[in-house]
Amino acid sequence: MKLYKIKKSNIDRNGRGLYATKNIKAGTKIIEYIGNIITKKQTEDSNKFDNSKPIYLFNLNKRYDLDGQVRGILHAWSIIVAQITAEYEGTGLKIWVIANKEIKKGEEITCDYGFGYDADYKQFPCKCKSINCCGYIVRTESRWRINKKFKKNLRINR
Repeated sequence: MKLYKIKKSNIDRNGRGLYATKNIKAGTKIIEYIGNIITKKQTEDSNKFDNSKPIYLFNLNKRYDLDGQVRGILHAWSIIVAQITAEYEGTGLKIWVIANKEIKKGEEITCDYGFGYDADYKQFPCKCKSINCCGYIVRTESRWRINKKFKKNLRINR
């Protein structure tokens, strides 16, 4: 039995999301992030990677990205319950979405892409509506920079 099913997202009203089909323990590999390896130049030259629409792109290194939107495969997550981890397994690199906390059956599986805090961070709004969300998809270590309100929420909710 798969750990997830795909259906209309509660977070992104225009997209689809992954939902847990049973309780998932922290540390469980949920889904492999698969796709085509493309060069940074291909990423830059493609209209497919326009920030005004969903982008399923994983940065592998300074030269290559992984295009996760291929062969009808959909990824839809924003922040909180899972992390993306790369590891070498057998013949090569595998990229996994791994639960970083217990996920309850029926809960939408979301993922922190960990974008860096830079001048373009506002291009990546988060729609999770969590009280602890800073409003943008940036890596944990950078969220405090976005606004004082986020720092205040963190202190209150610890």
